[in-house]
Amino acid sequence: MFTEKKIKLKNKDITGIEINLHNANLVLAIGSRGYICCGYLNLDTAEKLKDAACIVVGVKTIEDLFAANIVKCTQQAEALGIKNGINAREALEKYL
Repeated sequence: MFTEKKIKLKNKDITGIEINLHNANLVLAIGSRGYICCGYLNLDTAEKLKDAACIVVGVKTIEDLFAANIVKCTQQAEALGIKNGINAREALEKYL
């Protein structure tokens, strides 16, 4: 199952995606300058592609993602002011 949600953040849209992959959900929030995803995606690949990307863990829904804290991010995300430990909502605001 695939669910897409549009979320308003500072009057701009963030796209939230949940994909059921049988044993767990892939959860992703996409802003205009980068994205935050659950541990399903490979941050090393994002780094090689020079994506501004962050990882959160222990999430099953977009709502969970917004409540989680960043555990790892790429250099490009760090250049936007994102660092480990900040809330994902705060990090997404930097992607607007």
